[in-house]
Amino acid sequence: MGRAYQNRKESMAKTADAKSKVYSKYGRELYVCAKAGGHEPESNLSLRNLIDKAKKDQVPAHVIEKALQKAKGGAGEDFSPARYEGFGPGNAMVIVECLTDNPNRTFGDVRQCFNKTKSKLGTQGAVSHMFDHGAIFVFKGDEEAVLEALMEADVDVIDIESDGDKVTVIAPHTDYFKAKTALQDAFDGVDFDLDEIQFLPRDTTPVEGDDVEMFEKLLDMLNDLDDVQNVYHSAELPEA
Repeated sequence: MGRAYQNRKESMAKTADAKSKVYSKYGRELYVCAKAGGHEPESNLSLRNLIDKAKKDQVPAHVIEKALQKAKGGAGEDFSPARYEGFGPGNAMVIVECLTDNPNRTFGDVRQCFNKTKSKLGTQGAVSHMFDHGAIFVFKGDEEAVLEALMEADVDVIDIESDGDKVTVIAPHTDYFKAKTALQDAFDGVDFDLDEIQFLPRDTTPVEGDDVEMFEKLLDMLNDLDDVQNVYHSAELPEA
């Protein structure tokens, strides 16, 4: 497959206050999702899926409920999405997704992260054309049976591969709900290790030497920002 992907929780695991950061980011995303599509999970599929992921990442029920009640009340911050693109140490491509109530502040914070790590912030579209916007699922299963189930559901599978008993499926982001429903219908009780829409690099960039530490510093600095929701990159870092 040759594509790098990472779980949001794993990418934040190095921060000292990882749990509070995860709760904060989920709270903001839940609020925005509920405000945009309705606060009832039964009628808002995106919200229902996000709640499921939050629970899997051990976000407390009171954090989830607070975000939903805030959206239901109609008051609160007016967050909007923002995306920044550029090149990190070793010339690896980076995409930063944010939810912000102050775009000028967020841009300044993200730019500072790039400047302090010998990185270069580019214009919108600078690197995103080198990524696929795909739905990715990782779970236990049999590759042939999984592919058959997806084909029967008319899901346009971009890539599928096995690693031991784990199957990784990549489909167009527009087929996310169709693919997930097909897998849940075909495999009762399927438990997804990863179940997200991500930017997946078409090619990876080996990062070596001093650039490794600097690239990891860039990721840590970005993930420490309250406005940053996700960071995607093409870096191929040495295994610890």
